[in-house]
Amino acid sequence: MALPDAFLDIARRVNNWGRWGADDEIGTLNLITDEVVRAAAATVRSGRRVPLALPLRQDGVQTGLIPGRVNPLRTMVALNQEIFGPGTIATSDDVVTLGLQAGTHWDGLPHVSHSGLIYNGRPADSVTAHAGAAFSGIEKVTSVVSRGVLLDVARALGVDRLPGDHAVTPEDLSAAEELAGTAVRAGDVVLVRTGQIRAYLGGDKEAYAYPSPGLSIRTPEWFHARDVAAVANDTLTFEIFPPEVENLWLAVHGLDLVEMGMLQGQNWNLEGLSAACAEEGRYAFWLDATPEPFVGGAGAPVAPVAVL
Repeated sequence: MALPDAFLDIARRVNNWGRWGADDEIGTLNLITDEVVRAAAATVRSGRRVPLALPLRQDGVQTGLIPGRVNPLRTMVALNQEIFGPGTIATSDDVVTLGLQAGTHWDGLPHVSHSGLIYNGRPADSVTAHAGAAFSGIEKVTSVVSRGVLLDVARALGVDRLPGDHAVTPEDLSAAEELAGTAVRAGDVVLVRTGQIRAYLGGDKEAYAYPSPGLSIRTPEWFHARDVAAVANDTLTFEIFPPEVENLWLAVHGLDLVEMGMLQGQNWNLEGLSAACAEEGRYAFWLDATPEPFVGGAGAPVAPVAVL
């Protein structure tokens, strides 16, 4: 089934292929320049640190809704073992199996494709079973440090958690930007709070997964116009789920990752940050959110920290 004109029209308007050269593999992260990082450092005032990652645990957010995306299985492979002989220092080691997008993570640019292509017009079959992503693997993202801006849509709309059928619109983002009291600017990493993760934190994984509020197909143009470097939110699927356009699944993924070359993050816990920003009366901060460099990875876990 061909993608609808509504999708293709937006794709043409937000496309960044070739913008940073034919060899580019990091997309909008090119917008995080040295000047952007220096300006981001100036946002630190109180030094208050807010962790944004969910704990990696065997009973994590995954429910089987997304095939193969398994919660972490951690196993001990050494228990107080004196590996250099009796009476020497003993060590304990563990090993883990997990889906790289199982918990708080970034989706890498080759995570999705459409029309046989990934970001910058490269062929989708450059992602292989043995080597993973030949282009734009998550290891190419060597750092994500920039100014973060919390767009607290739920707070701006006067609710703790958006309803499951709420598609976050550009108008919602603008309302949250007004609440934040700061304009989103080039090179920012934007965090969009829906409050949906409150369902998971309250013990209801199924309600967290489905149905879920999330970003509308109209939002990529909002981010593109502001030259945003990356976007993350507090949901399992990032975009509204089920989709707002019938049978158009993962449309926002296709626009963000394939067309714009913009990282998107999911399962970020923004509840503590929402409270901290409201208490301090400011919604911009230093953000360190560099993913683990799995070579060929289509995504990777991240343990982001916001510093106010």
